[in-house]
Amino acid sequence: MTPDAVVPARADAPRDAPRFRVGVIGAGRVGAVLAAGLAAAGHDVVAAAGESDASRGRIAALLPHLAALPPAKPTTVARASDLLLLTVPDDMLPNVVTVLADSGALRPGQVVVHTSGRHGLAVLAPAAAVGARVVALHPAMTFTGTAVDLDRLPGCVFGLAAGEQERGVAAQLVADLGGRAMWVPDERRALYHAGLAHGANHLVTLVSEALQLLAGAGADDPAAVLRPLLTAALDNALEHGDAALTGPIVRGDVNTVRAHLDDLLVQAPTTLPSYLALARATLARAVTDGRLTALRAHAIAAVLDAAEDAAASSAPGRTSAQRGLATPEQR
Repeated sequence: MTPDAVVPARADAPRDAPRFRVGVIGAGRVGAVLAAGLAAAGHDVVAAAGESDASRGRIAALLPHLAALPPAKPTTVARASDLLLLTVPDDMLPNVVTVLADSGALRPGQVVVHTSGRHGLAVLAPAAAVGARVVALHPAMTFTGTAVDLDRLPGCVFGLAAGEQERGVAAQLVADLGGRAMWVPDERRALYHAGLAHGANHLVTLVSEALQLLAGAGADDPAAVLRPLLTAALDNALEHGDAALTGPIVRGDVNTVRAHLDDLLVQAPTTLPSYLALARATLARAVTDGRLTALRAHAIAAVLDAAEDAAASSAPGRTSAQRGLATPEQR
């Protein structure tokens, strides 16, 4: 099995898998859902640390047996559990691990798991130094922090990192959650996470901007306009990659691209930077796969450059012609 292969985790999980006393530090959208998923698989969730109203609400909804308990300190949660989930933000994780280890809250043989996509095992070095068994376990899914997420866990890929002695327990946890294991070494974690963030987080930004543009064009229900188009585009892209590209750039429709930029500069200037960035990326891929001639590509690139220059020098009240873009008559 290659290090980055995606495999069904259940095939690796031992049949006599132990049941853990689970504690979760950071009852955010991910932590509360994963803890609830492990509880549904038969593990005993004994403590959760989360002080915000949102965290307490998630504990009440997803881990109701803990709702009546007073808020627990992270060190208390760590001492109470033999499987500790650290589901805090990426930038907080190194400090949280260090504080827990230095306070004596971690112990030999305890399984300490973080759910960061960016980090691998190195960030858990303070826990490993006291004898804890460390695992990186990142679900490749976006979370709402509600029970809806529990139905999305089956089939979800988890980006794992673990030493040889911990691979079995890591695979067991993913199997208990109904997921699939993808082994991602430390040196590839940032690339792995960048792929997920670029594909999912930036997609939300892109779709939100498209909704705003359609609303500005007069659509009563922009989502209904976009849904069939985006669903087909996503399915085609996942199936065929660059071959799924359509639209004015791939066709070499210079004047259509110019018309887009002209209206965006006037009607939705905040969307122009992302349109330009993605248009350039699309242009490069269309040239690379041979679908666009160098001459057409050069013409489109010139239009994109002119729009960027015009946006940088534009001022309120200036006309399209004054900004250097073609007017409708000129097009």
